[in-house]
Amino acid sequence: MELKNQVALVTGGSNGIGKEVARQLVNAGAVVYITGRNEERLNAAAAETKATGVLSDVSVQKDIDHIVSTIMENEGRLDILINNAGFGAGWAEIGNLNMEDMLRVYQTNVFGAAMMGQAAASIFKDQKSGNIVNIGSTASLKGYAKGSIYASSKFALRGLSQCWQADLRPYNVRVMHVNPSEVTTAFGKTDGLPRDEVANKLRPKEIADQILSQLRIDNRGFVPEVTIWATNPW
Repeated sequence: MELKNQVALVTGGSNGIGKEVARQLVNAGAVVYITGRNEERLNAAAAETKATGVLSDVSVQKDIDHIVSTIMENEGRLDILINNAGFGAGWAEIGNLNMEDMLRVYQTNVFGAAMMGQAAASIFKDQKSGNIVNIGSTASLKGYAKGSIYASSKFALRGLSQCWQADLRPYNVRVMHVNPSEVTTAFGKTDGLPRDEVANKLRPKEIADQILSQLRIDNRGFVPEVTIWATNPW
């Protein structure tokens, strides 16, 4: 797919993977919108990447409606959804889990992603074209100690990706699931500031490079799922 002039939405675009994907899409000539819940970080990311920021929370249905209506009013179409917004919390062994943490994580990582995907899919089905990239995690492939809440939310997102692939292929809509390994982002930090780069860890750039390479494949084909590992993280 030629990315120039394509209209893209990147959720959670204020930092990390989302911001880097937005930057690369803009550099490729796409028209890019990013979302975020922190106005200061969102505005800074929009200025840095030359994307358009829409202050919103994808776990809230009225915000999803606002995002989509803004893009459709301004551009008249949507071509790419990068379903990136997500976070981790509630790290605990079974026996110490609580419903509040689970609902909070699932509200964004699963329910918000699902409703955002649904909103995009309704546009894509009418257009008979479109692309959804769900940002999963290697935690969607294998659980680990104290990861019940986060890992299960990413397992759920992976299941959504597979269901949407079956639902949307007849409409020429591509659904791609990307599983990053450990990336030096603000993941798990309360201050929202990215971690320093580490020579043997993945950067947002590696994930964005992979996403854009998948989008650039001719529309007659797509990569259903890909996992990106650091070569030697030890």
